[in-house]
Amino acid sequence: MQHKIQSLTQDSNHTSPSRAERFHPKLLTLQAHANQPRSVEGAGQDVGRSCILVSIGGKNIMLDCGMHMGYNDDRRFPDFSYITQNGRLTDFLDCVIISHFHLDHCGALPYMSEMVGYDGPIYMTHPTKAICPILLEDFRKITVDKKGETNFFTSQMIKDCMKKVIPLNLHQTVQVDDELEIKAYYAGHVLGAAMVHIKVGSESVVYTGDYNMTPDRHLGAAWIDKCRPDILISESTYATTIRDSKRCRERDFLKKVHETIERGGKVLIPVFALGRAQELCILLETFWERMNLKAPIYFSTGLTEKANHYYKLFITWTNQKIRKTFVQRNMFEFKHIKAFDRSYADNPGPMVVFATPGMLHAGQSLQIFKKWAGNEKNMVIMPGYCVQGTIGHKILNGQRKLEMEGRATLDVKLQVEYMSFSAHADAKGIMQLIRMAEPRNMVLVHGEAVKMEFLKGKIEQEFSIDCYMPANGETITVTTNPSVPVDISLNLLKREMALGGPLPDPKKPRTMHGTLIMKENSLKLVSSEQALKELGLNEHQLRFTCRVQLQDPHSDPDTLHRIYTHLKSVLKGYTIQHLPDGTVMVESIVIKVSSSAEDTNTKVLLLSWSYQDEDLGSFLSTLLKKGLPSGLC
Repeated sequence: MQHKIQSLTQDSNHTSPSRAERFHPKLLTLQAHANQPRSVEGAGQDVGRSCILVSIGGKNIMLDCGMHMGYNDDRRFPDFSYITQNGRLTDFLDCVIISHFHLDHCGALPYMSEMVGYDGPIYMTHPTKAICPILLEDFRKITVDKKGETNFFTSQMIKDCMKKVIPLNLHQTVQVDDELEIKAYYAGHVLGAAMVHIKVGSESVVYTGDYNMTPDRHLGAAWIDKCRPDILISESTYATTIRDSKRCRERDFLKKVHETIERGGKVLIPVFALGRAQELCILLETFWERMNLKAPIYFSTGLTEKANHYYKLFITWTNQKIRKTFVQRNMFEFKHIKAFDRSYADNPGPMVVFATPGMLHAGQSLQIFKKWAGNEKNMVIMPGYCVQGTIGHKILNGQRKLEMEGRATLDVKLQVEYMSFSAHADAKGIMQLIRMAEPRNMVLVHGEAVKMEFLKGKIEQEFSIDCYMPANGETITVTTNPSVPVDISLNLLKREMALGGPLPDPKKPRTMHGTLIMKENSLKLVSSEQALKELGLNEHQLRFTCRVQLQDPHSDPDTLHRIYTHLKSVLKGYTIQHLPDGTVMVESIVIKVSSSAEDTNTKVLLLSWSYQDEDLGSFLSTLLKKGLPSGLC
């Protein structure tokens, strides 16, 4: 089986990108005994805009269809012309699978299905199907209605796209067609996030999407079967990070928020609508209750209600504690956290505001940041990863003068803190997942090159498997050996055991002779007699013959008897007969003796055997060429 991964780079310095500068879907192809292209169209040594095409056993599956939050031009969407320049994508894709609702994994979906053209099935979990269109519409409003951008999908396109979605249940095997099957596993990360196991015949791939191996205040930890896929494609956002204690992180977060409030400052926490927002809201709600604090906490208008609705609806996707206490108390109905109105940003006095989106690249969080950035009393806490090009990424890298729209400059005087409440697996979690799934090969995506290189070395050293980290624009090839399951008939096994000898070592291979029959796409190894019977064929005898010259002064009958005696002493456990017709038989092997016409002391031995006893026949011919031992009667 050959696997190739290819992706193409883009130049972030150009504002009017050519086709070659746009990012391109990763294509990862699996095909037994054939060379097939695999390409990556995003998240190759880069975080975000995940879009991977897997070709396995002749089936083409797109994994995620994300957009890049750091671009405002054509580069934010994948360039699907690298899959096909002629015709709709429907002709080339068997299905599309979306791992979760974050826009860097689903943001280009309406563009792909409605503007490029794809009418096939799109699979995602029930929570993702419910939440995805809301986030897509929110982003469309910011991009089109507020910024006035064109070449963007419409509200109707989002609705038409979602009509093509088929919801997945966890641990449910879904037959996409007669050969392709997929199965979703719990990934933690955000509500509804799933890892997916894709299988065609004996070939398989696991795609993790984004996942978290550590349970938190509202979600459980990711889990998968020991499915031993040919390739595990894993995110590697925190490839070199081993996080400190979650309890210590929470304590530092609460301390910084409390200190800022005490000195009369305002705290901005940019978050995405669902996920870390709920995690930190639960944390602050509990702290405010315990400390009896009066400073207001606000959350972006409308999103709290939507979040509550979906967490109630999909309570089975939360962690065990929330599921147990849900009947007595809904953890998502907050007493201290109120809906935010944009006029509140100018209110005097301390406050805490959760605002979307999480990377300060647009929307309400960016508007509040502009208002509060000039006051050193204030603080912005970035609780998750920020991709390159966003305001969040710039301020985390120490930039204190920001060029905003219209060439205006913004001085950043407020305190900037990064506290990772990100729901991505760290290096320890990635290694834990590899131990869980036991893949034959590893592919790292959705990470930064230097960090991925470090983790790649660790994986290869600890697990002795090949690990790849394709960049955008790079093609890699992975060769694997598919295992073909074969049933063995009970009669054949019994016959092998009846031949005697030591019991087979389970760790060592053992040769078995039989006939391989294919029936209804399954293989079975049976005895030749059973095969003839099942197929209604007549048996043809094939025998091998061999001549051996032997020096022996005795008469032909005496020589034959001496051979019989010698073989009886050497071959224990075999049926050896001296027959009245002047032959010796060992199993199916017949031995005859005649004298040479020129020299009566030179005996010519004729050995004949069937193909079943080929090994034994070869052994006897070699043995008799050495001559008979002296002293034989």
